Amino acid sequence: MANGSGSQKTIRKAIGALKDTTKVGLVKVNSEYKGIDVAIVKATSHDVVLPKEKHIRTIFSALSATSPRADVTRCIHRLIKRLSKTHNWTVALKTLLIIHRAIRETDYNFPEELISYSRGSNLMLNLSHFRDVSTPEAWDYSAWIRCYALYLEERLECYRVMKYDINRDQLGTKMLDTPGLLEQLPAMQQLLFRLLACKPEGAASRNSLIHYCLSIIARESSSLYIGISNGILNLVDRFFEMRHSNATKALEIYKRASSQAEKLSDFFQICRAYDFGHELRLTKIEQVFIHFLYSSFSNDTRDIHMYFYENSS
Repeated sequence: MANGSGSQKTIRKAIGALKDTTKVGLVKVNSEYKGIDVAIVKATSHDVVLPKEKHIRTIFSALSATSPRADVTRCIHRLIKRLSKTHNWTVALKTLLIIHRAIRETDYNFPEELISYSRGSNLMLNLSHFRDVSTPEAWDYSAWIRCYALYLEERLECYRVMKYDINRDQLGTKMLDTPGLLEQLPAMQQLLFRLLACKPEGAASRNSLIHYCLSIIARESSSLYIGISNGILNLVDRFFEMRHSNATKALEIYKRASSQAEKLSDFFQICRAYDFGHELRLTKIEQVFIHFLYSSFSNDTRDIHMYFYENSS
């Protein structure tokens, strides 16, 4: 049984290498964008190793603000096509990783280009039906990859709502007015919800490629938490000056923030157990949220209505 399993893995590896080699050959013959297309195929190969930086840099160069719009569109199209066509967990994961790093490391125009590209189609990074059934381990990897794709999709949605990247500006929520806070904080909390779902289970918890992706997510969780905390403190200062309809929305944000802070602490503990966790400067979660709001209103929106009724002129 063990020998048979090993033989199957060897065969699958050989088939994957053959696919990659064939794809590179076809690209060199048929593509007008040989450099970009070859870099994408090689960076998202079937080999269970991280993409080579030289291929990633070629892709990022094509996605930069100084590149022709046709190059940017072509690169996005090839990445999304690669993602949608594959049934191999390694190819899918490495493609998502490249998209994730591009969002973080290239110009601001890349998220905007992705959002523009996705208009007219729901869930551009939709991998809800992705399954690699080649091995029991691949099944676990597939489950994590689906969560990762949802996180990246939500990251783009958050960018669309906020018009800036929270990982590059955690102080943005300090300056918002009440309508801005009530719009942006729920978007950030939904992003945190997707982030917290990226907890690897089963074989995924022992996979080095997944660990690498998770290390990036963990670093982003700190920035996201700081941004949410700054926004919450800003919202608290405005609470008793709000219309009661806004105060009701604000209390729901407070409730969710308190619950998510506890879950984020658990997420950090999981990350610290991995090798990469020792190198991360993970924020210590403090309950900065105003507990008197719970005691004052008994977690009941009826108490809010009564308060604003009694204090209205």
